Amino acid sequence: MPDDVDIQRKMVGILRVLAESSDPQGAQRIGEKLEQQGVHLSERAVRYHLKIMDERGLTEGGQAGRLITDKGRAELQNALVSDKVGFVVAKIDQLAYRTTFDVETGSGDVIVNVSLVPNEHFERALRLMVPAFEAGFCMSDLITVAHEGDELGTVVPEGMTAIATVCSVTLNGVLLRNRIPVESRFGGLLEIRDGKALRFIELVSYAGSSLDPLEIFITGKLTDVRSASATGSGKVGASFREIPSIALSHALALIERMKGYHLDGVIAVGEPSQPLLEISVPLDRVGLVVIGGLTPTGALVESDVPVVNRAMATAIDFRRLRPVWTF
Repeated sequence: MPDDVDIQRKMVGILRVLAESSDPQGAQRIGEKLEQQGVHLSERAVRYHLKIMDERGLTEGGQAGRLITDKGRAELQNALVSDKVGFVVAKIDQLAYRTTFDVETGSGDVIVNVSLVPNEHFERALRLMVPAFEAGFCMSDLITVAHEGDELGTVVPEGMTAIATVCSVTLNGVLLRNRIPVESRFGGLLEIRDGKALRFIELVSYAGSSLDPLEIFITGKLTDVRSASATGSGKVGASFREIPSIALSHALALIERMKGYHLDGVIAVGEPSQPLLEISVPLDRVGLVVIGGLTPTGALVESDVPVVNRAMATAIDFRRLRPVWTF
């Protein structure tokens, strides 16, 4: 029999699915979304847990599907605090595994962030983001757009337009598919001077975080993406990763191949066992600094354009993406 903690974790997984959905979700659909996250629950088991959650007032609905209640959202916010520590690094590993992009064929799934803006702000939002893409402060200048009622990870809410930007976790996935292990250590605020990475002025460990650090920096208006894009000096979101030094030449070859598909977020590469941008690395390891995929949206917050960012939102077919200036 499953213990209470096991049941609680499954309920939290179901609540997360419902919290990310604007429409009622049936047991089968919930099971499919949990499967994508590596949680294996049969349709019958999902129904069992939903019955308990209905009784506790965490969910509501009927045969058409369930919605999360306010009480359910509060429960999700407070549940299993110890499990939330390191949640980001666990999610990075899961999504890296789901990345199927092949540098030989230019096909497969990549990981995207999703940013929601009100319809009336969409055109201005794109105009504000384009300079960051042009300056290279992004993982890719390819995006896709979805409108209300469409699905992009979750259903786009009424009155909103979703902009998907390529997430830097895609790099982890490509390296992993090519047998190069990657450790994502920090998310940070990177100082740019004369178009080059100078140093990190803020760092948050992925292993100790329940939120994506870049979301925090952007929401707190700590970035200076517009200045970095216009003058070459400012503050942008970036991450620090490590790979084995023995794999460096192979990794660099893969990174170069990715550039041919407009996937180019690596801004600095270290030397084996040597510090990179004042951050030390262990023996026989190499540091990589990668621009955060959400970075262009920093220009929106800096300009007081309303936006809701969902980092590491989902995996999508690479063929859905096209250059930002074609929208």
